[in-house]
Amino acid sequence: MSNRVNFKRRITAVAASALLTCGVLAAPASAQGHLRLGMTANDVPLTWGQPDNGFEGYRTPGLMIYDSLINFDLTSADKPSGLIPGLAESWEVNKDDKTKWTFKLRKGVKFHDGSEFNADAVVFNMDRLFNEKSPQYSGRMASLVNFRLPAYKSVRKVDDYTVEFETKAPDAFWPYQICYALFASPAQWEKTGKDWTKFAAQPSGTGPWKLTSLKSRELAEFAPNKDYWDKNLVPKLDKLTIIPMPDPSARTAALLAGQVDWIEAPSPDAMKRIKSAGFDIVSNIYPHIWSWTLSRIENSPWNDVRVRKAANLAIDRNGIIELLGGYGVAATGHVPKGDPWYGNPSFVLKTDLEAAKKLMTEAGYSASKPAKITMLISASGSGQMLPLQMNEYLQQNLKEAYFDVDFEVVEWQALLDLWRAGAKSPQVKGAHGVNISYTTQDPYSSFHRLLRSDLHAPVGVNWGFYSDPEMDKLLAVAQNAFEPKERDAALAKVHTKMVDDALFLWVVHDVAPRAISKKVKGFVQSRNWFQSLSPVYMEK
Repeated sequence: MSNRVNFKRRITAVAASALLTCGVLAAPASAQGHLRLGMTANDVPLTWGQPDNGFEGYRTPGLMIYDSLINFDLTSADKPSGLIPGLAESWEVNKDDKTKWTFKLRKGVKFHDGSEFNADAVVFNMDRLFNEKSPQYSGRMASLVNFRLPAYKSVRKVDDYTVEFETKAPDAFWPYQICYALFASPAQWEKTGKDWTKFAAQPSGTGPWKLTSLKSRELAEFAPNKDYWDKNLVPKLDKLTIIPMPDPSARTAALLAGQVDWIEAPSPDAMKRIKSAGFDIVSNIYPHIWSWTLSRIENSPWNDVRVRKAANLAIDRNGIIELLGGYGVAATGHVPKGDPWYGNPSFVLKTDLEAAKKLMTEAGYSASKPAKITMLISASGSGQMLPLQMNEYLQQNLKEAYFDVDFEVVEWQALLDLWRAGAKSPQVKGAHGVNISYTTQDPYSSFHRLLRSDLHAPVGVNWGFYSDPEMDKLLAVAQNAFEPKERDAALAKVHTKMVDDALFLWVVHDVAPRAISKKVKGFVQSRNWFQSLSPVYMEK
């Protein structure tokens, strides 16, 4: 079985203190209470098996309704969140042919409709994503997840509870890719007329929650799956409601008015008011980076390393953290210092306006001839923190270093679609960058999908069409490192080159603040983008 990744993260004082607030509390034996949660998305994410709206869609409702073959361990607030068995009890790579992976499936698991999870269900679900000739194929679902599974070649049923995956080439990161494929009921798809849109209104997964009501752009309601296969994660609540609230001020107002019990990403300028009203602010560092992804196509200003370095030297990261009410960690690269993948970069990310101006002057820019940059940004979204305020702050910073930055603001899901389209797509209208926050919780998501020259649109999300043969070689070494120490050493070299070449504009790592009523008990904020709401209950 794949070893868990040994992530090392630096926890800030604010995150550590918040752990005392959200620590493990003993939950009652019976279901208790109704939790109302205000999320940052502008609509209820898709419920048909592969969610939209980024990782917020996975968190609520994706991993509530569904499971993957491999899940993340979301039970601890004080250690990194590694891979654990999900619908597969074990997995291993073939020692003689490392393109072959054998997965042993968990027996006795039922979908919400009562049908059985087995090898046929695995093949059915992979075909809906990759086999365009299969009746269950969904191009939209494929667009939402296939870029996370680039190694996939095929799957075959060995017996009722064993499947064998084949990857296109040896790939040590396959377990970190397949964990994003969620598994829906083939029987329920048949019952809903073989129509995924109808299925979304009556979804059936194997997860700990069942959807009971869905109103587009208003709310979704859930009840516990009391027959969930992992008895330790059967939900404690009677009912859970998620409500789209993309505006942070509106979320805060709803919390203070008693309309919700929990909000994601509260407005920083309201933190004191929220606390004085008797609510808790909980947070924890997690594998996240808030950055600008840069276009590297012909004539992009970002093709000049001096311009990329100047931007990284011009911005005031500490000022951004103040804007966030202190809830953030200044970035010194794609991953934080202390991470086993950090390496030893020589380029230091800091605020040095004079050095930034000097580099821009060398690159041919000045106050009268600034570098004109158009950025695609969102008004809200999963992991986006406060994108409007943060980007406006960066705009002012960069203006002092001879940048003239304009923004094209779109809804979060629209931004994700433009990100997948790539910098060469007519849809992006010549934009020079995209503000997307990224997960760094696994090797593939952290590096390979963003940097490999063959993973640009339409097959991947190397949005800017970055291409460097030297980087491709470093990534290939890491991809073929099946031993953790060897892998970490290879990834450290990747990250070192990444920072020294200033491939992104890196700003902050989030600590995921949430404002929660004191009646909410049992929540453990894991060091992950995803969270389990199974232990949560409402105090009477």
